[in-house]
Amino acid sequence: MRVLLLYPLFPKSFWSFDKALELIGRKVSLPPLGMITVAAILPQTWEFRLVDRNVRLETEADWDWADLVIVSGMIVQKPDLLHLIREAKRRGKLVAAGGPYVTSVPEAAQEAGVDFLVLDEGEITLPLLVEALLAGETSGTFSAWGEKPDVTTTPVPRFDLLDLDAYNEMSVQFSRGCPFQCEFCDIIVLYGRKPRTKTPAQMVAELQSLYDLGWRRSVFLVDDNFIGNKRNVKLLLRELGSWMAANQYPFRLATEASVDLAQDQELLDLMIQANFGAVFLGIETPDTDSLSLTQKFQNTRNSLMESVEIINRAGLSVMAGFILGFDGEKTGAGQRIIDFVEATAIPKAMFGMLQALPNTALWKRLQNEGRLLEENQETQGHQMALMNFTPTRPLEELAREYANCFWELYEPSRYLSRVYRHFMTMTPAPHKVPFRMLEPIEMKAVLTIFWRQGIKRSTRFQFWRQLFSIMRRNPNVFVPYLSNCALIEHFIQYRQIVRDEIEAQLAQYSASEANEQSSIPQIKESIALNS
Repeated sequence: MRVLLLYPLFPKSFWSFDKALELIGRKVSLPPLGMITVAAILPQTWEFRLVDRNVRLETEADWDWADLVIVSGMIVQKPDLLHLIREAKRRGKLVAAGGPYVTSVPEAAQEAGVDFLVLDEGEITLPLLVEALLAGETSGTFSAWGEKPDVTTTPVPRFDLLDLDAYNEMSVQFSRGCPFQCEFCDIIVLYGRKPRTKTPAQMVAELQSLYDLGWRRSVFLVDDNFIGNKRNVKLLLRELGSWMAANQYPFRLATEASVDLAQDQELLDLMIQANFGAVFLGIETPDTDSLSLTQKFQNTRNSLMESVEIINRAGLSVMAGFILGFDGEKTGAGQRIIDFVEATAIPKAMFGMLQALPNTALWKRLQNEGRLLEENQETQGHQMALMNFTPTRPLEELAREYANCFWELYEPSRYLSRVYRHFMTMTPAPHKVPFRMLEPIEMKAVLTIFWRQGIKRSTRFQFWRQLFSIMRRNPNVFVPYLSNCALIEHFIQYRQIVRDEIEAQLAQYSASEANEQSSIPQIKESIALNS
């Protein structure tokens, strides 16, 4: 069986980092970990060909080669995922679809003509697909019916299928599920509230596989909450720290975690020893009432500002996510987020307007309240989309606060100032990472940054002053510091895209509202005449 794995396009987003990746000759930040895990679970006697459409487009030769086409993706990839299903059927190919989007909303894939729906987690449902194919079946739906797989049986992903030069980071996964109950989150719907973890030996085997393939750059642990099972994560980190030291720290690690990481010094120390350099925190909002309403109670137990500072001082660079549009939110929430980000000097702060994702507690509540907006469901999951439900304060006010967050915080001098303050407070890792000569393209990228930020732009004096201060006072953080400076190449463009996109959507929204209002007198007149 020859299997063509097709990974759909992502729209431009906060995390795409296009302009920064161009500097170092990379095309995408992260690879499709789910697809290479699917390839590892399926029979290894089969042949596989992976096409990540964010790296390159498939060719007719790829289509002709395939006996079976498999597509998977997230909700934000919906348009291209459905396009790929239709293209496969137009060519007479058997096509199977799975992943988080199809599991949440299988109807769209069915309408596009998919043959096999492979829902839930692949460790359970992919073997059912294999049985059906070997039996000669040409359609079917496979579900785990609420069962969650034991991830200690998950094989090492097929990293060998990737074009490693195309990616800035590699990705691995330690756990699935999260113990918390945030109303807006679909992770607990898809993967449950009991975190299931791989064994330390499994994770070391995955990293060893990357090491053997020659990978020596960053690795992102894509767990939605890496510390959801603190006992097991500490067991992993002890073994991981030893492996890292024995191999001279070949990878710089990053992950996502809940903010209660700040209250566990042992866990912070173990992460630093294992060469973690960054962590993404879902802060959402500094407004405690909104956090309580959305059931994100873990963010209300300690000072969010102090928690960020503790994690940063320990030696982890903090990235953070924020959301606008919670019920009962007061005017000025955007400015309060800006003030929080500036006070904590978080360089990479990502914003979104609240979206109700399918089957979440938020979705069900809004559906019962009659507040879901059918016309806004098509753009669901897109970072620049207006909300897909009726908020409790004016939509125009929310959208403008959202756009203003990006515009203010990613003004070049403000961004560079946060990067500097952030890395100046970081404690360098206690271990020494061997010196590595820059590749020619990396040296070119450094010179480009020096030219654009140190000579061409109005931030030139600030850039050199901060750079020399870092080199003199905290030289061990120089590489991540300069890498974060480089990201302004992306944010300068992205802040303008956000502003233009929001203004266009608001204009369309206003026109729609005006048309609705103008039709009311005609409706009343028609009713009067008919009566």
